[in-house]
Amino acid sequence: MKLADLVNAHVRELRPYQPGKPIEQLERELGIRGSIKLASNEAPLGPSERVIEALRAELGGLHRYPEDDAPYLKQDLAAALGVEPGQLLCGAGSDEVLDLLGRCFLASGDECLFAWPSFAMYPILAAASNARAVQVPLDAELRADVDALIAAVGERTRVLFLANPNNPTGISIGAADFERLLDGIPERVIVVADEAYFEYVRRTDFPDAIGALERRRTLVVLRTFSKIHGLAGLRVGYGVGDAELIGFLARARHPFNVNSLAQVAARAALADAAHVERVRKLTHAGLEQLEAGARALGLGYAPSDANFLLIEVGPGAAEIYDGLLRRGVITRPMAGFGLERHLRVTVGVPEENERFLEALRLELGR
Repeated sequence: MKLADLVNAHVRELRPYQPGKPIEQLERELGIRGSIKLASNEAPLGPSERVIEALRAELGGLHRYPEDDAPYLKQDLAAALGVEPGQLLCGAGSDEVLDLLGRCFLASGDECLFAWPSFAMYPILAAASNARAVQVPLDAELRADVDALIAAVGERTRVLFLANPNNPTGISIGAADFERLLDGIPERVIVVADEAYFEYVRRTDFPDAIGALERRRTLVVLRTFSKIHGLAGLRVGYGVGDAELIGFLARARHPFNVNSLAQVAARAALADAAHVERVRKLTHAGLEQLEAGARALGLGYAPSDANFLLIEVGPGAAEIYDGLLRRGVITRPMAGFGLERHLRVTVGVPEENERFLEALRLELGR
């Protein structure tokens, strides 16, 4: 007997998510020191001092289970977003809320629709639910093709995921396109606006997805504390939507799903607007630094509204990625997304950005 024969077929065929290479692994494999990681879209700075203080105060209570359903965090978020606490669901990262959406709204034979390339968890989530992943290619400018997404909706379409800004391209759609998408997608389809990078957006006409909740009950907005707030290691995110819909998602979640450290850290991070603004300014300056460096090397890039830059380095992208690794610079290869000529680099502090650009120059021989 093979154990694989006991596993549901759709799970057997899953391919696990591949994260960016950790610094420790790279240095162990290559015997080098002083590496930098610009691969996983983490914040260039750590959490704020206010967060560190809140975590220290919580450490003595780790023998207790956390508050279930994160009530105080939900109160803070509700006040900040102008919604009711019942419209909020907190999770172990926004990934958990994505998983709950799959559990609640996808079943065998259903269709899950999304632009591609996009967040790598979307096809995994569809496969885990034994649903069909319908991937709609980005347009020629690597932007979500709103008309094509609307046209791709079928009778079995249950969920549409829209990463805005998109990952791995960094490109967003504006308010007019978002409104057109909502108008064109039937109400029976759950539209998920995945806004993990919304705090970094530079465009002035970015959609007010939370404001759109008032007119569409089947819209869910996802956000996270993993990016600009610097809490990726604690895994805390949230979804906002119609209170009844959120209530159904809450039925499927595990108890105590957001740990006590994550809850107090997220509350402290939410209250520290000055730290958020500091990270935003640093990231925007870093994007400009990377963009200027790419132009100086004669390379194209996608206009980013996130905290990373997708750079077209040419047909030798895989070799350039490996060469950067040997120089102690970890970026993200894009061949798995169908972008064989590209690398994605996360914005770091100025010295890290410059080190990447110099390493890239050396690998290109320019």
